[in-house]
Amino acid sequence: MSKLTIRRITILAMLAALLTVGRITFTMIPNVQPNTTILILASFVLGPVQGVILAILSTLTTNFFLGHGIWTFGQMIAWGIIAVMSGLLGKYRHRIPWWIMSVYASFCGFLFGFIMSVLMGGVLTQKFWPYYLASLPFDLNHAVGNFVFFVVLYKPLLYIMEKQINNNIDKNAAY
Repeated sequence: MSKLTIRRITILAMLAALLTVGRITFTMIPNVQPNTTILILASFVLGPVQGVILAILSTLTTNFFLGHGIWTFGQMIAWGIIAVMSGLLGKYRHRIPWWIMSVYASFCGFLFGFIMSVLMGGVLTQKFWPYYLASLPFDLNHAVGNFVFFVVLYKPLLYIMEKQINNNIDKNAAY
């Protein structure tokens, strides 16, 4: 993991602010927000550990506006898992076609919903299946939103992040 310098902390704070504003801006459309996509792209460049830090920060700051509850922990865990997966995948992002990465972003929308269903509904209780099945339309919104945001943001945002975070346009994640 690269050092957590003042510059890195500032970039994490700015990205957390961007995620907060992005999520609040799209609250009118259920489960459609750029958070997951931006978190995936940031984790590609920052790596898994700083991606998890970003996931936790953005969840806390967003829920100051949208409301905290037991779901906040579930969101931190779900986005944290996505950040770790994306951070590990970041090493190989330049070898994978963008459209496959778009499908990955879409998959993360369904994964987020599944993790939330496991945590909120409980796997061993009888509440899991009703909770999970009721969440599928929202998970579909999340997946489609992730796909669209990823297609739009992938190249420009990744370019900016690589340039600003790594101070160059090399093809390596920050490990």
